[in-house]
Amino acid sequence: MSVSDLRQSYEKNVLLESQAAASPFQQFSRWFDEALAAKVPEPNAMTLATVDASGQPTARIVLIKGFDEYGFTFFTNYESRKGQDLQADPRACLLFFWQPLERQVRIEGVVEKVAPEESDAYYLSRPVGSRIGAWASRQSQPITREELEAREQEFRERFGEQPPRPPHWGGYRLKPTTFEFWQGRPSRLHDRLRYVADGTAWNIERLSP
Repeated sequence: MSVSDLRQSYEKNVLLESQAAASPFQQFSRWFDEALAAKVPEPNAMTLATVDASGQPTARIVLIKGFDEYGFTFFTNYESRKGQDLQADPRACLLFFWQPLERQVRIEGVVEKVAPEESDAYYLSRPVGSRIGAWASRQSQPITREELEAREQEFRERFGEQPPRPPHWGGYRLKPTTFEFWQGRPSRLHDRLRYVADGTAWNIERLSP
């Protein structure tokens, strides 16, 4: 079979204006809960897209660690490629794809660092191996496996079971300006509802599929 022959008909759900929540945060929470109930694998996994100082885009999968009306939070090494990108240009895009429900959510906005206290609290909630790993990894920099394992052992011996949060590691929060909720429909006539911030309100519009 040719790659071009791979097709799927989307027929599981609909997304009508009459069904959509007035707030995109409420709509996201509703869909996220439905993804959990449907046992979608890693429903908290999202694509994070950034651009560097030259305008070169890049994307990777990261895990969301919280969301509310203030935005969407994730944690990483501030010196990683994504951290360098966000330092150069704080605009970013998140994309959730919940294939079993035939749904996508795209969220555009501006990213800022969370308060140190918030990063501390999340860091201390992680397994100790992950906390050591945040010290051992020079994220996005070349390294051999032997060097990485040696660094892990070095920091285990230095900190034991109580490693402090590295100063180069912490949280970001994306503050949305635009949401798009995509629901697959038959014949590629998909439902696409876009929420655009207008002051403290959100305007909803339907986009052509």
